[in-house]
Amino acid sequence: MDAECGDGDFGSIMFIAFSNVRKTLQETVSNDIGAVLTQVGSSILSSAGGASGPMFGTLFIEAGKAAKGKTEVDLSELTIMLEKSVEKIRARGGARVGDKTLVDALEPAVNSLRESVTANLPLPLAARKAAEAAKAGCQSTKHLTAKHGKAKYLGEQTVGFVDPGAYAIALVFDSLAAAFDGRNS
Repeated sequence: MDAECGDGDFGSIMFIAFSNVRKTLQETVSNDIGAVLTQVGSSILSSAGGASGPMFGTLFIEAGKAAKGKTEVDLSELTIMLEKSVEKIRARGGARVGDKTLVDALEPAVNSLRESVTANLPLPLAARKAAEAAKAGCQSTKHLTAKHGKAKYLGEQTVGFVDPGAYAIALVFDSLAAAFDGRNS
């Protein structure tokens, strides 16, 4: 995916990063959601280079900061956690929706969660709706020209391809929704 509209290393970087995340999670004994998410983000930062490592690391670290000390989170808390992540990612990288970055999937997913809080939806349904919003945001990048990262140097050549970071965010939200499938809370 990244070979067409980037420098071709995104997939291998994410594979290494999330392989390290898996190892981190297997070794973690804490029930503190914030601490676990912070460890996940730090694992990504230490193993993923380029712009992707800092952005995905920030996603988890900022969510972890917002969940510090918590052993459970409800929909409202999850939304706040991810709002903090979006804020920090936008501040760090300067990307906005429409720039063909992970923000194109992340922000719609977080907006969907916010709407679900207002509608008082159950967490499993809210997670599924957020996953759908992330997927739609990801697909929207197909028609955009990259404005950040190494892909920006390819300009119009990036049109017609989904942004790899947005795709990865859609996968993260799909995994979150899958974790809640079948639950009633």
